[in-house]
Amino acid sequence: MKAERTLVVGPSWVGDMVMAQVLFTILRDANPEGAIDVLAPPATVSLTQRMAQIDRGIRFEVGHGEFRLGYRLGLAKHLAENGYDHAIVLPNSLKSAIVPAFAGIPRRTGFLGEYRYYLLNDLRLLDKRRLPLMIDRFAALGVDDGKTPPQPLPHPRLMLDAARQAVLRDQFDIGGEPVLGLCPGAEFGPAKQWPAEHHAVLAASALANGWQVLIFGTDKDAAIARAIVTAVQDSAVPGAVPTGRLCDLTGKTSLLDAIDLLGLCDHVVTNDSGLMHVACAVGVPVTAVYGSSSPDFTPPLSERATIASLGLDCAPCFKRTCPLGHTNCLKRLSPGQLEGLPEELAVNGAR
Repeated sequence: MKAERTLVVGPSWVGDMVMAQVLFTILRDANPEGAIDVLAPPATVSLTQRMAQIDRGIRFEVGHGEFRLGYRLGLAKHLAENGYDHAIVLPNSLKSAIVPAFAGIPRRTGFLGEYRYYLLNDLRLLDKRRLPLMIDRFAALGVDDGKTPPQPLPHPRLMLDAARQAVLRDQFDIGGEPVLGLCPGAEFGPAKQWPAEHHAVLAASALANGWQVLIFGTDKDAAIARAIVTAVQDSAVPGAVPTGRLCDLTGKTSLLDAIDLLGLCDHVVTNDSGLMHVACAVGVPVTAVYGSSSPDFTPPLSERATIASLGLDCAPCFKRTCPLGHTNCLKRLSPGQLEGLPEELAVNGAR
């Protein structure tokens, strides 16, 4: 079998890029000697450095909603020199298929999406009932149309950098205590964010039992992180005895640093977000909180993950903000309802 050169146009969202690793694994298993390159925007391209299946991540300097036709055509001309045999386009937008088409890649695979008849020549129609999960859809693009991908689908697995972890331990004074990671942000919107006061209850309990608590996120998550820290420091949480250490990392780490720091955690509590998928992919225990979204579409892909959801009649609505104005799917989900976690914080803190 010929060693094919494949270019994958990757997703713009961190969680989707992590889930796309199922496709990369299928491609690598089918073509062990081939080359797999991934074209992705700055927000996600660094993830390819931690995926063993990828030969090269190519930075795509186009932001959300930008067209930049001249840049796309110039990039296509440059990539044409790589002699790719096959392109797989994961986003469904018309513009995401421009580069592979103008690079002259012979076979160009993707879902129909925005009517991309002239840009893709291996078009697939998306059957949402047959392919309910995002990973099912990604995997289907890795095999010939109509064929079933190898089962069971592999879970994503990101590599950790032990040397970098040692540096980060020193940088953020992470000692020998058990570590609780909190990921309170959600890029999609507030209807996916568990309230700051609930995170604060967990943080206070962990601190009182000798844990260290790390709050993860970008600078966009700084406000909710500050609210958590303030609630704990002001003893707004009944019984809070912050004898451990609380560290707000929002806006202070790169995505690669977040991968390595999440790998140091003994448990991670997270919204349905990109960092949820990262935490699952580094293999640590995860409690995934779902509100407006559904684990039936983008579940945590780990045998060590537990799902926390009230399953209200109004959920999932898949809205950025609660259309009913109350966000009860998250507000009414108390910290005590997270399966086994309150007990774990008490027991493991005594080790």
